[in-house]
Amino acid sequence: MEKIYTKNAPDAIGPYSQAVKANGLVFTSGQIAINPASGNVEATTIEEQTEQVCTNLKNVLEASGSSLEKAVKTVCFLKDMNDFSAFNAVYGKYFTEKPARSCVAVKQLPKDVLVEVEVIAEA
Repeated sequence: MEKIYTKNAPDAIGPYSQAVKANGLVFTSGQIAINPASGNVEATTIEEQTEQVCTNLKNVLEASGSSLEKAVKTVCFLKDMNDFSAFNAVYGKYFTEKPARSCVAVKQLPKDVLVEVEVIAEA
């Protein structure tokens, strides 16, 4: 098992890795809309936050030697399911290969963000 780290994505805000590579797969931790340059959540809309989340995931996957195009499965958490359509519009620009996906609404996310996404990808 190999732990993945890049300065181009936010540092973990708990006792976990940005991603782990094992058995030919990369498992990312859930990414939220933290800007790695500032360490803060700067985006306020679902569209802006989804852009930041997808950029963070892209950077973590690239640090592992993988890419968004190699995503096999995503799990998406939305604070409000009314944001589903706007989230999908941005998500679809990044996950063009259409991996399997789950998307659920949750009561609250870390730092009170609107969206969190995790990915399983081929290494």
